Amino acid sequence: MRQRSRRRIMRATVELVDQRGYAGTTLTDIAERAGLARGLLSYYFDGKRLLMQSATHRMMHQSLADALAELPSGSSPDTRLARAIDTVLGLALDHPRVMRSHLALILDPDTGAFVQDPEQQQLGAILQRLLHDWGAPDPIAEHAVLRSALMGGCIGVLLPGAEISLAPIRADLFRRYDLAWELGRPPQPSPPERERPPARD
Repeated sequence: MRQRSRRRIMRATVELVDQRGYAGTTLTDIAERAGLARGLLSYYFDGKRLLMQSATHRMMHQSLADALAELPSGSSPDTRLARAIDTVLGLALDHPRVMRSHLALILDPDTGAFVQDPEQQQLGAILQRLLHDWGAPDPIAEHAVLRSALMGGCIGVLLPGAEISLAPIRADLFRRYDLAWELGRPPQPSPPERERPPARD
């Protein structure tokens, strides 16, 4: 029952922030959407900010697990890692308000903190397992690098007034892990050309 209530709260949080944004969503709104008493939110989550982070981590964890489950049995490590990268980057396009809110909260120097809640730990475990199968010498350290690269990629896609397309972000990540462009879910038929730096005089 407790886990079911937590899941309902986190699902309601994502749905409402998707529609109204973080500032436009109150804890009372979330409780009503989840069909639970307002006091239960405070029992399960220590404030709106931590609830938002847990809800986003759950969305990421579930999306990644579902995407990997769709792959045929015996898919190569490259195929699985490519699908994982595309899934996380794709959340920036599919749930921009949620991802913007999440990134803003963890980057705020006054209130921000990276919360390693159970949902985030499950997400990290999946990525570390993928990196281990791919052949990373130190999957834990490489996971920290990949996590930072994915969050940076989401910022690039979502940065108001300075957004860049998904293709070059994906291309850089795929080059890092030596993944073929056609793996995963490519945003376009072929990778974008890399711009060469101007020649020096």
